[in-house]
Amino acid sequence: MKTLSLAARNLLRNRRRSITTMLAMIVGLITILTFGGFITDIKYGLQTGYVARGGHLQIQHKDYFLFGSGDPGAYGIADYQHIIDVLRADPVMSPMLAVATPTLQLGGIGGNFSAGVSRTVFATGLVVDDQNRMLQWNDYHFPLGQRRSALTGTPPDAAVIGTGVARVLQLCSVLAVPNCPKAPLRPESSGAALPADVADLAASGATQDSSNPARIEILAANAHGAPNVAAVTVTKAVYQGVKELDDVYIALHLAQAQRLVYGGEAPQATAIMLQLAHTSQIPAARARLQELLDTTFKGEPLEIQDFRVLNPFYDQTLGMFAVMYTFIASLIGAIVLFTVSNTMSMAVIERTSEIGTLRAMGLRRSGIRRLFLTEGLVLGLVGATAGVAFALATAAILNHAGMTWTPPGRVEPVPLTVRVWGEYSLVLWSAAGTVLVAALSATLPAARAARMTIVDALRHV
Repeated sequence: MKTLSLAARNLLRNRRRSITTMLAMIVGLITILTFGGFITDIKYGLQTGYVARGGHLQIQHKDYFLFGSGDPGAYGIADYQHIIDVLRADPVMSPMLAVATPTLQLGGIGGNFSAGVSRTVFATGLVVDDQNRMLQWNDYHFPLGQRRSALTGTPPDAAVIGTGVARVLQLCSVLAVPNCPKAPLRPESSGAALPADVADLAASGATQDSSNPARIEILAANAHGAPNVAAVTVTKAVYQGVKELDDVYIALHLAQAQRLVYGGEAPQATAIMLQLAHTSQIPAARARLQELLDTTFKGEPLEIQDFRVLNPFYDQTLGMFAVMYTFIASLIGAIVLFTVSNTMSMAVIERTSEIGTLRAMGLRRSGIRRLFLTEGLVLGLVGATAGVAFALATAAILNHAGMTWTPPGRVEPVPLTVRVWGEYSLVLWSAAGTVLVAALSATLPAARAARMTIVDALRHV
């Protein structure tokens, strides 16, 4: 206790130098915590987007993740509704489960044959009401507002496409897509008629007026490998945020997608999306699901995938930001280290006579070393405490400044927020790192002070 009191008094003897040193630590900690809070906000934003669209977990046919995208008919879940009913009634899963809904994904060719154009597409069949419930998931309290699927309120044969699909299929003017250039018309394709065989297939399932300018045909392989066509009416084009997805995206009602793949046979789903109340429940939910697969659904070729595996961009993005955070924290740590080390070295030089006097009075070398190490520790503790307080204030100011930005993969701008308050792990480790760097910075000056001989120290001027 006496050592701590002496260390505090020694720091107060040269207030200007001590304050300057602490300012360096405070600014460094504000920078680290603000950037760390920004990364945390990006992580929660990405997670919210992925979970709102695809759920936390998905039950899929075994090996569908590896091979099923090219052959959804062979990797479908036949009794998906029974599985959903069991999960909803399960005493362990039910309290954690927010939404359980089937989905069907398939690849094919979308064509606007009246314009003589077509392109490969990737279609997703959804239960619209379930999708709207999933879109409301907001466990991290983002100011998202009410979000609804673009298929809401549309007829069973409706489709929503990406703006890239609308551009290639020359539907921009019909759908009033802004900033969508029109492709030059090729004379040989102008007014090309729908091929007879495709027209016959499309006519079997078409319910809308074939003269509708927003009508397209989707050609896909059915469960037996034979071609099948669905004629759909495009009600809207929605930009998907990523060009690669926007150029192939089509959303359908689940029943329409099932008819396209399975025809008149029993419909199936390629996945059952499970959205939980909280992300922290994933380990418990996964364990219970695996238990059910091993007992109730034993013999069914099913497996569980979580949103991180299904969306590798999530971990890739977080990994990139983790490297950036480590790099910036290392640079700031080096600056703090040299600043505190310089301060302590100056203190040792100025107090050489004092060190000799203390040694002459009987204080051991370990006592001198402990005194200067304590001074560095006190500097670190005060600087870290003040740095955390100022970082919280800075985050609050930024969060209420009304600034916005558009993250990668998003369409609309979102508020720029920095999550420091409540992120106890981030605050604790950043503050502890600052204190540790300050203590390490005092190690060499303290060792130098302890090695001084009494006679040389006493005659130092």
